[in-house]
Amino acid sequence: MPDYKLSASLEEHEDDVRGVAFPRPNFVLSASRDATVRVWKLVGESPPRYDCSLSSHGSSFVNAIAYCPPIKGFADGLVVSGGKDTVIEVREPGREPDQNAEALLLGHAHNVCALDVDQSGKYIISGSWDSSARVWGIGKWQCDALLEGHQGSVWAVLAYDRDTIVTGCADQIIRVFSTTGKLLNTIKGSTDVVRALCRVSSNHPSGSDFASAGNDGIIRLWKLAGKQIVELHGHENFIYSLASLPNGELVSSGEDRTVRIWSGNECIQTITHPAISVWSVAASENGDIVSGASDKKVRVFSRVQNRQAAAEVIQAFEESVKSSAIPKQQVGDVQKEKLPGPEFLQQKSGTKEGQVIMIREDNGSVGAYQWSQGSQSWMSVGTVVDAVGSSGKKTDYLGKDYDYVFDVDIEDGKPPLKLPYNLAQNPYEAATKFIQDNELPMTYLDQVANFITTNTQGASLGQSSQGPAGSDPYGTESRYRPGESTSTPPTSSIPTSRPEVLPQTTYLSIKTANLRTIRKKIGELNDQLANEGHGDVALDSSQLATLDAMMKPLEQRLAGTPTSDDALRQGMNLVVRMITTWPVSPQLPALDLVRLLAAATPDAASYRSAERKTIVNVLETCKVFEDPDRPNHIMLAARAFSNLFETTQGRSLADESFDQIHTLVTTSKNSSNRNLIIAVATLYLNYSVLLTSSSHSSQPQSADRGLSLMDDLTGIIRSTVDSEAVYRGLVAVGTLLGLGEELQMAAKEIYGLEGALKKAEQTVKEPRVKGVVAEIRAILS
Repeated sequence: MPDYKLSASLEEHEDDVRGVAFPRPNFVLSASRDATVRVWKLVGESPPRYDCSLSSHGSSFVNAIAYCPPIKGFADGLVVSGGKDTVIEVREPGREPDQNAEALLLGHAHNVCALDVDQSGKYIISGSWDSSARVWGIGKWQCDALLEGHQGSVWAVLAYDRDTIVTGCADQIIRVFSTTGKLLNTIKGSTDVVRALCRVSSNHPSGSDFASAGNDGIIRLWKLAGKQIVELHGHENFIYSLASLPNGELVSSGEDRTVRIWSGNECIQTITHPAISVWSVAASENGDIVSGASDKKVRVFSRVQNRQAAAEVIQAFEESVKSSAIPKQQVGDVQKEKLPGPEFLQQKSGTKEGQVIMIREDNGSVGAYQWSQGSQSWMSVGTVVDAVGSSGKKTDYLGKDYDYVFDVDIEDGKPPLKLPYNLAQNPYEAATKFIQDNELPMTYLDQVANFITTNTQGASLGQSSQGPAGSDPYGTESRYRPGESTSTPPTSSIPTSRPEVLPQTTYLSIKTANLRTIRKKIGELNDQLANEGHGDVALDSSQLATLDAMMKPLEQRLAGTPTSDDALRQGMNLVVRMITTWPVSPQLPALDLVRLLAAATPDAASYRSAERKTIVNVLETCKVFEDPDRPNHIMLAARAFSNLFETTQGRSLADESFDQIHTLVTTSKNSSNRNLIIAVATLYLNYSVLLTSSSHSSQPQSADRGLSLMDDLTGIIRSTVDSEAVYRGLVAVGTLLGLGEELQMAAKEIYGLEGALKKAEQTVKEPRVKGVVAEIRAILS
């Protein structure tokens, strides 16, 4: 059988591609850490060409994706995605990102890392870092069963058939459940975290039912009853994903940069990628395969010649593999002086497909070569390089080597905390781990991540021995646990040395954005308006140039200190024009720019129209808040209000406009949209900081405003299940209690604060929530 060769390289994502699906030969789905889900449709053949459209754009990493085949009412099927924000989104593949999803499935308390769909269209199964799996009825859009008993993150789920589910867990155990939640079987035998599952085709020679793989680098084939049939060895690092081909072969991908094809018990082809991690692999009904990797690319491979890329494209891919740098830590201790020279490649054959050897090149470097059984030759797959920080030396911390170990001062008079960091990690992942290890409030996240970024700029990025970003922050995998010597999650008890959170004295902002994506979307919508007969409101070339001129200073101000700027002032006028003249549906990217401008420049707060309207007036009169079926529009407007607190002028406007802003957002306090409820909680938290500041706490209206906010906040805490919204709501409540005994008494006797605190403890079992609840009770007592 011929080897797979590159069919297409799909390049639109701006961060690791964590999940892929291949529902039909002309249809690929991908999910990325850039917070997007993309749909790729085949629009040309020989060579294949794909058109990309954005299906979903959230606020945090998307880690898992699955596809529900066409069912009644959904002729094109449904795209199912989930990630760090804990929400599972279900939407039709043709819907625009600003259109409502078919369903938002709420219930998980932590990152959703695995998804699968029953192929009869009966249910969705999800797995999460919260140590649970959930069964969701398709069409009913509610949790039908909670699969409990896992002692770690549920990294893999498999909808085996209409009535049977298989899960793979960080506790090294595979479990078989019924769709009602009954545990049918517990399968032990894996020696490390189980990361991947797939159904094995009935024509596989082993007669197995399903396959598993994980951190021990071994693929195991099983019967549902628990009998292990065979082990497949070949991968040299963690295996992240498995798929089954129509002809019975298996496909796997992992941390050793490879996709591997398995026929029976033998690896018959190894496809090395110019990336650190190949996170996901999927197969199509025609036998083609797709991969998603840490180099931000989606790649399609085919055995059929007329479905393969042009020769020069295939050659460029192979050259990129040869020229890729392999971190020294990934291949172990390399003693250059003992390595064979290039002559070895001509004298010796490999012993198995995918075997990797190190060669001392004539120029003194160390090259990695991989054996191809198909071509009976050694192929260059990269050059081994050191992976260290700017100092060139690793630093030992608790028995592990790191590129950096920072001292972080959290509280005066106490010794600094140690923050270990490797350059291959994502700063936000490292910051999250540091915060959770030290029981710090999550409100420190942006500060810690920015500290890491600022203090590692210019250092060369390499893969450390702890592995790249994307690891489980609770340490239930062996991949990345800075500062820990065991794989147990942190205790939920609250150390006596835990820093107090209350009262909050700094303002929060929501400034994360992809300006390039926003600009591209505005261009697309502008063209659409012009083509649909709305040329009178579409932007002309000079206005588009004004928009472009704004992007660079906007990016700079968001990363630095908010200041005035002519380009931003002109851009603000243009964005307001878009909001007030464009139809409601395409307003979303303009609202996003208002949000960012509010945080980047005082010019947003100083804006006045010809009728002397402020930006608050503009957002009210353009009817953003009048349509509850457009929660994303409301969410961005609420975020804009929150970001006003970044500047003195913005705080003044927010203060003057309290009644107006409160009236606009209070109707959203019971929303089921996670991002919207977090935006409202953030806004209320910022108001609580303002009202309790030295300049406001003694003002008569501060107490009245505090009571209004307390009423809303206790409602949010009681009704929402999102941990971040609950936490921010609690911090806002605790801060407002500083306004005095009258407000404290009202909180207890009128607004039922104690009941809200109990509900928060029951809903969110996180140390930070327990800590702030304890602080609130201490204030009330």
